[in-house]
Amino acid sequence: MATSRYRGRFAPSPTGPLHFGSLVTALASWLEAKHARGDWLVRIEDLDPLREPPEATGQILHSLECHGLFPDEPVRFQSRRHDAYQRTIDNLLAQCKAYRCRCSRKQLKDNHGYHPNRCRRGDTSPGDGPHAVRFALEEEASHWQDDLLGPQVQMVHAELDDPVILRKEGFYAYQLAVVVDDIDQGITHVVRGSDLLDMTAQQQQVFRALGAEPPHWLHIPVIVNEQGQKLSKQTHAPALDDDHPARNLFLALQALGQQPEPTLARSTVEEVLSWAEAHWQRSAIPLTSGQARGITGGTLSPSDR
Repeated sequence: MATSRYRGRFAPSPTGPLHFGSLVTALASWLEAKHARGDWLVRIEDLDPLREPPEATGQILHSLECHGLFPDEPVRFQSRRHDAYQRTIDNLLAQCKAYRCRCSRKQLKDNHGYHPNRCRRGDTSPGDGPHAVRFALEEEASHWQDDLLGPQVQMVHAELDDPVILRKEGFYAYQLAVVVDDIDQGITHVVRGSDLLDMTAQQQQVFRALGAEPPHWLHIPVIVNEQGQKLSKQTHAPALDDDHPARNLFLALQALGQQPEPTLARSTVEEVLSWAEAHWQRSAIPLTSGQARGITGGTLSPSDR
């Protein structure tokens, strides 16, 4: 889908309820889209049922609604897109842009990342037992302009960096599905956490292999706890308190360097979002990770502005 209209998205994986770091990313992507008078979409990246509590998707969508972040189109669920991903994989295999891999992680580690089974040469066939499918990267020094961080360059190493696009268990992998859906939905701009920055060069190659130009990228700093760990399910980040959405949004604006007026801490969701739309300044976003302290107590201070 070719379009000149701004189209952004927020695409959480339903491994648990939204936490404060997720809200900061969602709000930044929503504000970027609204500032550009574009569209903001929500996509649920439910690709791994083994890690997804059945209640998580409902919790995520409920939290977004409580915080006034409504998508401009129906929510997309990747679990309903398997046919599209499989067609893409079949095409990539036919074009020798992907290959079947039966190497274990231990084998790859012991062989310094190279494939002892010579998978990339096409020595693995569908009848060779359990195998993954990997995208065949090209050796490249990848350059692009990040909308917040400025000029970026990453080295891409063929074979050593080749990402899995279909796991041995039969699950479609993030590196494929995110690109297929960004293309299909006409996404022009991606706002996401800087923890995904290192994936960008690889994803740009997948975009081009599928005949599409990559979107504009904007990587915001992740929110970390007092131990310097990224807020996540693994670091036991608390779920958002949906009973105080305006206050959560106020704190998220602080984390994004927007300096909201103190009175907004006691305003409505609609008033906070209206102020944020009118005063959004991308240039005010900190370039380094913010530190979330005492979210339940109502304080948050970005670090290293």
